[in-house]
Amino acid sequence: MQIDVRNNRVREALDGLEEAKVKIIEEWGLLAEGYAKMNCPVDTGRLRNSISHGKEDDSTMVVGTNVEYAPYVELGTSRMEARPFLAPSIDEHIAEYKEIAQEELKG
Repeated sequence: MQIDVRNNRVREALDGLEEAKVKIIEEWGLLAEGYAKMNCPVDTGRLRNSISHGKEDDSTMVVGTNVEYAPYVELGTSRMEARPFLAPSIDEHIAEYKEIAQEELKG
């Protein structure tokens, strides 16, 4: 037995999944950006204000900063202890990200 994909709603379902994926990735980016800003150590506010998110491609959201000293703050140096703010914005909230995806896919 064969099913003709043109005569059922598989394409419509796949399009719906694609739309859900786009929404999920954007929500994740906004949330991760917010957590990174909350966790960011502040001296002048330059680093925190530079944190943003953006779509790298259809399946990848990037959260980060273009401030040149950000890697030293995140990872530390021989003279300064690490004060991570980007990695925890993801790592500490995995359950929340999963819940967002599950809720979006239910709809």
